[in-house]
Amino acid sequence: MVAQTNINKTVNPLEVVGRVHSLETMGTVDGPGTRMVVFCQGCPFRCKYCHNPETWAFDKGQRMSVAELMKVYDRNRPFYRRGGITASGGEPLAQPNFIAALFKAAHEDPKGRIHTCLDSSGATFNPRHPEYVSDLLDHTDMVLLDIKHSDPKGHMELVKGTYLRPRAFGDELCRRHIPVLIRHVVVPGITDQVDELKGVGYIIADWDNVVGLDLLPYHKMGVPKYKELNIPYPLEGVPSMDAAKIPELRDIVMKARAERLIARKMALRAAQAAQAQAQAQAHMQAQQTACVATGVAQ
Repeated sequence: MVAQTNINKTVNPLEVVGRVHSLETMGTVDGPGTRMVVFCQGCPFRCKYCHNPETWAFDKGQRMSVAELMKVYDRNRPFYRRGGITASGGEPLAQPNFIAALFKAAHEDPKGRIHTCLDSSGATFNPRHPEYVSDLLDHTDMVLLDIKHSDPKGHMELVKGTYLRPRAFGDELCRRHIPVLIRHVVVPGITDQVDELKGVGYIIADWDNVVGLDLLPYHKMGVPKYKELNIPYPLEGVPSMDAAKIPELRDIVMKARAERLIARKMALRAAQAAQAQAQAQAHMQAQQTACVATGVAQ
């Protein structure tokens, strides 16, 4: 895994090099508008539904500089007027220096500021050292945050990794007020259960920077890649998700979010009322004490 450290302030961001799996020059589903999508190489998670297992290894891919990427962007610049650059993966957060340099170059581009978007699960975020990604987030305009599973045990079983880092990453994005669009892959029998979907709603209710929610139906387009790599497919026999069910399942998430927000408001009002009552009682006791003291003095 690439070390998580801040980029050297004296380094020209255009000279920073990272590992890239591939590029999509006309992406339309990874952020607003038409975008250049940089698929980074390397990911610590092993999602059972992953359709790009060839991006897992950190020592594969091609080494590319930020300058090379910006040249590709510049060739297609007229198509990106309402779009920008998205860093996806793999897990782009595993190469914070590289993506920080790319986003910095995008924001400081002499031909005009370029919108930046991070497509991440937060898998490598270290809540004890958020400064490791501070440069990256300083130049991030939007995040597509992938919630794998709302239940800790379910999360571990589904991706072979802890839920703590992604959840802490969501908290950090909320603290920074970076707009977040939530993504959640819906797999039949795994992440389409009512309790699991409600859990997603409860999670995002804690983040007031969430601007959207996409439930993505599970598909099998990645199965041939597993055969090519001689890797057993973890979800063998699991059917693709019926896309027609997505609106109904999304409603479950949004209703749970609304319930949590209402409960929080009611709890806040109750706490405020209790505090006001306590202050009134304290004031009354103070007055009674003063009256007693006055009588004694007389």
